[in-house]
Amino acid sequence: MEKNVRKVIYSTGYYKDLQEIYLYGAETFGKIFADIFIEEIHHTASGLSYKFNTYPECKHIPTKTKMYRNIILGKYLIIYRIKADKIEVLSAFHGSRSAKVIRSSRSVKL
Repeated sequence: MEKNVRKVIYSTGYYKDLQEIYLYGAETFGKIFADIFIEEIHHTASGLSYKFNTYPECKHIPTKTKMYRNIILGKYLIIYRIKADKIEVLSAFHGSRSAKVIRSSRSVKL
């Protein structure tokens, strides 16, 4: 049985988003909690190589192919795009952000 595994690629904006999430978490909840949460985000995103179809289509970026998906971790969203040969992790941010900000993930280039 052949597994459908794809390489996971991260945008530079995603890394910037993680830094902002970490700084907010460290200031609000402490460095230990921030470290744990960032590790959870990273672990979940890296697992997309084989679990990319597990998560729902991003309701803010609907397409016929359902290529834009999101992972919900607490109050945060990780937005990714499914391509034929890879998974592109585009951004991570608080779910309270406006729909316009979420839709802007569509234009992220890798």
